Amino acid sequence: MVATNVKAETISLMEKRSFIESEMNAIISRLSQPGAPGISGNLLDFEGFPRTDIDIPAIRAERRRLTELRNDHKEITEKIDQNIQILHSARLGNKSSPFKNSGNDDGSDTQTSSTVDAVASTLSQNVLLRQSPNSMDVDVLVSRPFAMVDEIADASPAAADGLQLGDQILKFGNVEAGDNLLQRLSSEAQSNQDHTVPVVIMRQGTVINLTVTPRTWQGRGLLGCHFRIL
Repeated sequence: MVATNVKAETISLMEKRSFIESEMNAIISRLSQPGAPGISGNLLDFEGFPRTDIDIPAIRAERRRLTELRNDHKEITEKIDQNIQILHSARLGNKSSPFKNSGNDDGSDTQTSSTVDAVASTLSQNVLLRQSPNSMDVDVLVSRPFAMVDEIADASPAAADGLQLGDQILKFGNVEAGDNLLQRLSSEAQSNQDHTVPVVIMRQGTVINLTVTPRTWQGRGLLGCHFRIL
């Protein structure tokens, strides 16, 4: 059955994407350690010579690997979205068919309809999924993350309020998805200076609700962190 095959493939893709995200987070964490150059920092000293306090070949290799993982992550996410559309179309087509309940006497058509409905309704809103440890059911978590914290300063407002390196942003105030996300995130922080902003994040597969308060501090910006759009 198409729906069952697509469901299995989607679960497999989600597991693969989870492994990719874990490896990405590990690389970002290593590159963002104290004294490290981050994912895009300069590898030269102030005189223009290669820095002697870091392992430049290793850092370049980590950055190349991070780029590869980002590309893989994008391709997998696009395939998951395609599967969502397939399952959604299967559900709509099944519901519109006048022969939906006229199948074999053993009720296989009815079972097929139920499977398509269950799987498609779960996947139809461009969501992140996880496989339940106790069953093969697919559970809806939340909308797909649109950004990730790839840099965060110690003692910054973001760090003090609970954000961590690698956190994936599902919602930041009124920003959830769409175009011009970096600009909208910045505007959301500026318009809420000294006011709490509700934030929903994904951290190691767990959805967490936080509030952050954009505010001035000794560092740059109102949050002291950087978002990378996924």
